[in-house]
Amino acid sequence: QVQLVESGGGLVQAGGSLRLSCVASGGTFSSYAMGWFRQAPGKEREFQAAISWNGGRTYYPDSVKGRFSISRDNAKNTVYLQMNSLKPEDTAVYYCAASSAYRDSLWRDQRGYGYWGQGTQVTVSS
Repeated sequence: QVQLVESGGGLVQAGGSLRLSCVASGGTFSSYAMGWFRQAPGKEREFQAAISWNGGRTYYPDSVKGRFSISRDNAKNTVYLQMNSLKPEDTAVYYCAASSAYRDSLWRDQRGYGYWGQGTQVTVSS
């Protein structure tokens, strides 16, 4: 059983940056692909970034390519999401998740993840 705890959310002005962190416990962190998703009020949860077990592969939707960057530190059981050039439409609750799926196509889909954090709120003001 993996427990995930996100932190680093907050209020930031448009154009600013935030770095989210997610610390894992209760499992072998390096055996999981990790992902970040977000959910805005009234909207579906959507994929933001994913990273392979050793950090060698990363994936992003077109909407955040060049602005968001995912990384991980397996020694610290932590995955990060660096968010730059933030926009008001990035406002949402951000969740990290752990996947034991082997196919990387599943890492872009929330159904590929078995463990979720409680989320951290990111609010971008205009």
